[in-house]
Amino acid sequence: MLRREAELRKYFTALFATWGPQDWWPAHTRFEVIAGAYLTQNTAWTNVEKALAQLRGARALSVAGIRRTPLPRLEQLVRPAGYFRQKAQRLKTFVEWLDRRHGGSLARMFAQPTEKLRAALLELHGVGPETADSILLYAGGHPSFVVDAYTRRILARHRILPEHAPYEQIRDLFQRALAGVTLVLPAGARPPAPLRRKFSAPAVAPAAEVYNECHALLVQAAKHHCPKKKPDCAACPLQPLLPPAGPRV
Repeated sequence: MLRREAELRKYFTALFATWGPQDWWPAHTRFEVIAGAYLTQNTAWTNVEKALAQLRGARALSVAGIRRTPLPRLEQLVRPAGYFRQKAQRLKTFVEWLDRRHGGSLARMFAQPTEKLRAALLELHGVGPETADSILLYAGGHPSFVVDAYTRRILARHRILPEHAPYEQIRDLFQRALAGVTLVLPAGARPPAPLRRKFSAPAVAPAAEVYNECHALLVQAAKHHCPKKKPDCAACPLQPLLPPAGPRV
């Protein structure tokens, strides 16, 4: 296990030295991150962007906006993201829960201890570990590592963990591996396709900054060099760290 942790630290160092900080996730507000975390379930981000644009255009991309928008209208606004009835209802459920538990305040919600808030989010219908951790990390600045399909793919091809390893096992491995790691801005680093958030992030723990950058860099690596088919290993910053037998495609 210690070997795996050391390898992951090397991966983060290589990616950060190449591309630098990603300042992810792309959004105008903290609530937009939350809405995006719900809407991105089982769909491509391009479809989420269309739904977010419609919500923004209807002035519904906020806690108050979701609260006042009738469910049938909300369904139509999020329709581009697919499963629109489920996702509209889940956004309504989140806002109702936020009103009931935290007086409608995201600040009060995010003031809760990380694991306590994570457990509460996981009790909400339609919130799995990836959605909960995305909300915690990217909207709230909580140190909670996000595991997604891109992360799993890279781990499997580098023979660190099977692609279908339990979510909590992967999350725990990254959180142990990144413990104590600090960010040192590399000179001249440029991300291949930067995805910058536009809202002012809350004060976050150093670990949350590292988790944020590590996950975002893994997404970049997977999108640009490690797709499902025909990985471009030669140009990838992680190429020197491939196991001797090569990638498992």
